[in-house]
Amino acid sequence: MKKILLILLTLLTVESVLAGEYEVAQKDKKFSKDKLTIKVGDSVNFPNQDTFFHNVFSLSPLKIFDLGSYPKGQSRKVTFDKAGKIVVECAIHPEMKMTIEVTK
Repeated sequence: MKKILLILLTLLTVESVLAGEYEVAQKDKKFSKDKLTIKVGDSVNFPNQDTFFHNVFSLSPLKIFDLGSYPKGQSRKVTFDKAGKIVVECAIHPEMKMTIEVTK
């Protein structure tokens, strides 16, 4: 039993080390990227570089999230655990949209 637990912990550690971390800033009422391709297990930070609040969210069935409103200088992170296409938007600025393509 201890050997199985050790193997599982090792696999989880290796997976988290291999996971990538990306950044998509919010600046001038735009996302810094229109499209981003990442892998399952990767994370994306969404720093707010504008002088006003943003509220990053997605209603895509593969990854529903709402990061809430946050001011300049703050960042919120999302980890993507399923492959597919996710549309990301800002609840405060409806013109802000981007796509994240998550691959295996």
